[in-house]
Amino acid sequence: MDEALLRRLTPSVLTVLFRRGADFAAAEDAVQEALVEAVRVWPDDPPRDPRGWLITVAWRRFLDATRADTARRRREDLADREPVAGPAPSTDDTLQLYFLCAHPSLTPSSAVALTLRAVGGLTTRQIARAYLVPEATMAQRISRAKRTVSGVRFDRPGDVATVLRVLYLVFNEGYSGDVDLAAEAIRLTRRLADAVDHPEVAGLLALMLLHHARRASRTAPDGSLVPLAEQDRGRWDTASIAEGIDILQAALARDRLGEFQAQAAIAALHADAPTAAETDWVQIVEWYDELVRLTDSPVVRLNRAVAVGEADGPRAGLAALAELDDTLPRHAAAAAYLHERAGYPRTAARLYAEAAHQASSLAERDHLTRQAARLNARRRTGAGP
Repeated sequence: MDEALLRRLTPSVLTVLFRRGADFAAAEDAVQEALVEAVRVWPDDPPRDPRGWLITVAWRRFLDATRADTARRRREDLADREPVAGPAPSTDDTLQLYFLCAHPSLTPSSAVALTLRAVGGLTTRQIARAYLVPEATMAQRISRAKRTVSGVRFDRPGDVATVLRVLYLVFNEGYSGDVDLAAEAIRLTRRLADAVDHPEVAGLLALMLLHHARRASRTAPDGSLVPLAEQDRGRWDTASIAEGIDILQAALARDRLGEFQAQAAIAALHADAPTAAETDWVQIVEWYDELVRLTDSPVVRLNRAVAVGEADGPRAGLAALAELDDTLPRHAAAAAYLHERAGYPRTAARLYAEAAHQASSLAERDHLTRQAARLNARRRTGAGP
């Protein structure tokens, strides 16, 4: 079963239902039912035209639901005007769909969550993890968003900022390796950069390219994580790095700094360093200061504390970390790293184990567990402090 094909086809199938008059909630439900049917039927009877098959089944599911909903009789006329079967236009409506899902009637956070679920193909659990909220909370948020847009015609696109947030989260989920959506997010951001003259669009594209350039070196052959300082920089994609830096410099020259440009500047400093030891941590801290000013994000403050530990020493980093809520995701991992560098292996080992227990992915958990085991073994053998 080609799940990647289903994911690619979903936006265009949704768009066809919109154009035929379905509202978002009903269309999304119908498309989900069609996808379930495809998973059941296609392995034994693959269609010659997968997209046309999905459109036909989704439209029928929509009509069945419409006819059954007697409280909405105004849709009965729509059911009687079913379009003649035939090939649908082969166009890529994904980016347009992102804008339509960022509907003005929704708050930005609800629009992002709804788009990630309906168009991005992410699960409720993945979206909840990105927002740092419980899965049940995110499920309620998505349900409320679907109710809000029920019956609303998607003819007023949302703003660029909301679409950028969606693309950023889709890329991050793909970059994590849980779902491979990173390349699709880059493709859509390129299209957006061609269509919209906005420095933050350029900043996001630069950020994606700079991060994606390191992807081949982020995992070892056995699937384990490789920290940035230990990555083989010879495996980095220099063409993507050069393109990302060029795009970033052009955006910064417009003097309209935003969150994504600042993040891209940090990524560029990492990419520009020949070795981990030659990283310009002082400049990185300065860019984190800009990010704190722009976002006041606790996650940004956490990353800044680690950067301070590199620029000014681990004790300075621990002092910055002490100002933050210790329940923040990856707080224990950051504290473990800084404690190890400060010469406290026993505390670092305990914190690595704690961080492993809180890890959101198997690869991250295994990496942190190995770090704890390494320090414990060193103490038992008397090797090192």
